[in-house]
Amino acid sequence: MTLRVGLVGAGGVGARHARTLAGFEDVELVGVCDQVAGSREALAAEVGAPAVADLDALLAARPDAVWLCVPPFAHGEPERAVLRAGLPFFVEKPLAADLATAEELARAVAGSGVPTATGYHWRHLDTVAAARSALDGGTVRLVQARWWGTTPPPAWWGRADRSGGQVVEQATHVLDLLRLLAGEVAEVTGLAAASGREGRDVPDATAAVLRLESGAVGTVSTSCVLPALTAAGLDVVADGRVVHLTESSVQITTREGGSTAEPTVDARTAVDRAFVDLLAGRPAAPGLVDVAEALRTHRLAWAVAEAARTGATVRVAGR
Repeated sequence: MTLRVGLVGAGGVGARHARTLAGFEDVELVGVCDQVAGSREALAAEVGAPAVADLDALLAARPDAVWLCVPPFAHGEPERAVLRAGLPFFVEKPLAADLATAEELARAVAGSGVPTATGYHWRHLDTVAAARSALDGGTVRLVQARWWGTTPPPAWWGRADRSGGQVVEQATHVLDLLRLLAGEVAEVTGLAAASGREGRDVPDATAAVLRLESGAVGTVSTSCVLPALTAAGLDVVADGRVVHLTESSVQITTREGGSTAEPTVDARTAVDRAFVDLLAGRPAAPGLVDVAEALRTHRLAWAVAEAARTGATVRVAGR
């Protein structure tokens, strides 16, 4: 079976997915869509697919599924259009730049019954499975999550109403793993260091304290003033053990000693492969995150961002 796939968004993330999908023998890219003609034509030529001007034209090519790789502020109508067509879709994180749009889309997906997947590729790392195994049977007491990096180049990224801010757009990856490894967060208190740069309102740094439903506590810190990504990951402390997890390694320390391992899985490829396999009728990979699960992480990220923005204690939606 060959899966016919359409792709929306020819930016950096969309290009990565297009190249991955084009490399699968059981996938045919039937169209690449982007508002910027030069971007869609260049990417389409690279991956050997037609360039199409808009989503309507892409849907007219009758794909079996659609990959939506648009900026945070552009979510909403593309998902609605794909759902009206009754098609499964893969959507990059975050689900939206705000919470209301993400909630609305998740309800629409639930009502449609179509399969979905999202870009939380870290969950496909075999080191994440190792971290979960190491924590199994222990009571988590403390978690610390960090995303200390740089400001991405797109102009929209510095505007919270366009990107959602650093917590929502970037740190969502580590917040997703925080939920997976330590459990759900009940409420958040935070503070932010405002940006002094003209034309932007995304804070230069944020810090938040978390109260988990289990009784554990945690912290989240972010900054976008560095020349490059220097820290992105989390530490989880449980009785008699600690796990330090990043995208490139896991360190596990117990009373018996310590170990370090690197992933043997290319998670960015695995997340696309997992959804293709699901649509082909194969069992879902354990790391696959659908829209409903991604919404839970988006709610946490939104609570952290709001707590930092307001200085108030914010209860995580749905908790």
